[in-house]
Amino acid sequence: MRPPSSRHPIARLERARTMPRWVRRLDAAAARRINRRAAPDALLTGLSRAADGGLIWAAIAATMVVFAAHRAALRGVGSMLVAGVVSDVVVKRFFDGPRPGWDAVPHARRLRAYPRTTSFPSGHSASAAGFAAGAAWESPAAGAALAPLAAGVAYSRLHVGAHWLSDVVAGVAIGAVVASVGRLVVPARRRSSPPEPEVAQVVERIDLPASADGAGVLIVMNSGAGTSVIHLDPRPVIAERLPKARVRELEAHEAMADIVREIMAGEHPPEILGVYGGDGSVSRMAHLALEFDRPFLALPGGTFNHFARTAGLDSVALALDALEAGTGIAASVGELRVGDRTTTVLNSASIGVYPEFVAERTKRKARLGKWVGGVVAAWRGLRDAEPIEISIGGKRARVWSVFASIGRNTPGQVATFQRRTLSDDVLDVRVQHARGSRLQAVAALSFGAASRAVLRALRLLPPASDIEHITATEITISVRPSPGDAPFYAHDGELQRRPAVGPDGRYAMTCRIRPRALRVYAPAPTR
Repeated sequence: MRPPSSRHPIARLERARTMPRWVRRLDAAAARRINRRAAPDALLTGLSRAADGGLIWAAIAATMVVFAAHRAALRGVGSMLVAGVVSDVVVKRFFDGPRPGWDAVPHARRLRAYPRTTSFPSGHSASAAGFAAGAAWESPAAGAALAPLAAGVAYSRLHVGAHWLSDVVAGVAIGAVVASVGRLVVPARRRSSPPEPEVAQVVERIDLPASADGAGVLIVMNSGAGTSVIHLDPRPVIAERLPKARVRELEAHEAMADIVREIMAGEHPPEILGVYGGDGSVSRMAHLALEFDRPFLALPGGTFNHFARTAGLDSVALALDALEAGTGIAASVGELRVGDRTTTVLNSASIGVYPEFVAERTKRKARLGKWVGGVVAAWRGLRDAEPIEISIGGKRARVWSVFASIGRNTPGQVATFQRRTLSDDVLDVRVQHARGSRLQAVAALSFGAASRAVLRALRLLPPASDIEHITATEITISVRPSPGDAPFYAHDGELQRRPAVGPDGRYAMTCRIRPRALRVYAPAPTR
């Protein structure tokens, strides 16, 4: 049975009511390109048919049970069934529109019969992604093996002309979300693989001035922080618990340093400097707390809050508890000098692939959002990233990335975005030499234990021989930028423009440790 042609005027009207114009243009362009490309037609057409009714996934699940992977098989089947129901029973009811026209599909690719249901989203893609993602939560190795097959099923629906690109993308997203929600509802079994090495905690507890009502406290609030995640508004909690605190909203056009220096120059300057925001805002206020020799109050309000989490500040309430109790930590920080700029580093500083990624993501954030912009930036990195030439201690090298972490960090990890301890008086420098591929260079930016486990199973992480570890209290890196290099370096997730190069075509970065220089409020340890 042939599907109705998308050239029919009623079909065009239905899809126009369903999808934005830019999506329809992208769908049509993708369909034209796929139909023109040579491909193993029989293989992909057979794969599309094998996925009808989830038959291929049922067969794979049975095989997994035979080989004692029954938990992965059960979670995969459950995710597949739920994703299929969400896609075909729930979502399809809200979208109207035809499938692509069969007349543009090469004859060797056509199915014997096409579905007559609406096109959006792709149930085959939802089931494939649901099964592979569900199995991966129980067994990353099984997920790594199933991912290419699931991708093949999703692509086969485009290849045979049964779906548009937007249908397939939506189906994959539904499957992945269903599997992730399933893991939250029914947690996966702890795997027997060895955990990542622990880092010895070096923490110096100190007493700090307590404030139960906020007297003598200045809190600068970065209203633009953490917009990529959901945060409860902290203002009611701060107003209730610190009624005497001075709270200053930071507008987009204002510089935090100018505001704080103006307040500190006035009458009755505050005794405690605090900030509500992400790692960038926390780093800027920490620099000012050191400049004015004041205790520092960090209220987590960003997307990741790396420094606050290491200090045990998982919420604004915990930070206010520490302020009320007067408990804190003497935290070591880094002092980064690049050209005539000196900044305070709380987590890590880096050059190479990561600043290029952040610059690309920032360029697309306003239009695509932080997460989608990050995906596009990663794709651009896979395509365009180039090594940089550096010199450390008189030795030259071509590298993908250099990360300088404050304090010792997780062994074997390249991207040390979050420090592991607060009072360790050393820099832990990771140099990723440019011996591997761009794919490994981008994969090395992964910092989550779960994502690293999956990438390790897929053999995408760089080998240990490509990563050089240097431990020091001060380090200077001479950088020779090439014409295509991004003109930035990064610290604590923030971009800074690098200085002009000297007569030798280089610029220098020097980072030194400032042992236990920052007095930061933190909760007392619990049993």
